[in-house]
Amino acid sequence: MSKSATRQIAAAFLVGAAVAWPAGGIGALEGTDTIAAAKLPVAAFEARSAAVRAGLEAGRPDGRETESALPAFDALRHAADRGETWALWKLGNAYAAGEGVPHDDLKAFEYFSKIVTSYDEDSPSRRDRAIVSSAFVALGTYGLSGIENSKVRPDPAFALQMFRTAATNFGDANAQYRLARMYLEGAGIGKDSRQAARWLRLAADKGHFQAQAQLGQMLFSGQESVKPHRALGLMWLTLAREAAIDSKKDQWVIDLYDKAMASANDEDRQVALAYLEDHLKRRN
Repeated sequence: MSKSATRQIAAAFLVGAAVAWPAGGIGALEGTDTIAAAKLPVAAFEARSAAVRAGLEAGRPDGRETESALPAFDALRHAADRGETWALWKLGNAYAAGEGVPHDDLKAFEYFSKIVTSYDEDSPSRRDRAIVSSAFVALGTYGLSGIENSKVRPDPAFALQMFRTAATNFGDANAQYRLARMYLEGAGIGKDSRQAARWLRLAADKGHFQAQAQLGQMLFSGQESVKPHRALGLMWLTLAREAAIDSKKDQWVIDLYDKAMASANDEDRQVALAYLEDHLKRRN
């Protein structure tokens, strides 16, 4: 990020809660290039790599056709049957979201489970690491809530195992955030604010804005064994607010930021500004 962009964010920060945040966040201050990927037609494939590419590039089905009539999903199933990690992940997400296929959490759970059970720790694939990690997180999420009318029951211990594996072995920011929330809420584990703050910091450093917001709130207000550090908390809340682009879904982040800014004094803001500038320089 250029120095001028940093100064713009710094100036906005000092203004406080009345900031009109750019629609694209900090990156929008300098402009970004948009790369449009071409969609390729899907045909009958024997090679699993070609089948996977077809499924990934085919776009999102409109849902008006039946599942079996969708060539993209035929291609993905073709690859998934041969153990292709990308295909298993794509199908798991499709069933979880009900995109192009009927919503079916149990099928999604089964696809994600295949990814996890087939992962070989002794010969990890760099290409597949992010997918495998996301599968651990997905299984952990199902472990917290369970799946209605199925064999998958709420199991916090299982969720903890999934999140901890992804957070520790893969450094997955989503897993680190979810693990921190378990420590904060005492869901299947003893409450521990210090452990929560530790995992939130790891995720926040990776740019996970929900973790930034939660960590910022903890530091600004102080929480049990976590001593307050108002300026540092304001810095994390500012970064989180900048990334909160969905005014409905991310309203809780916006509210935390507004509340902190309303009660911050000039010293809090100026010290936070110094932290913010240093953070942005270290990231660029």
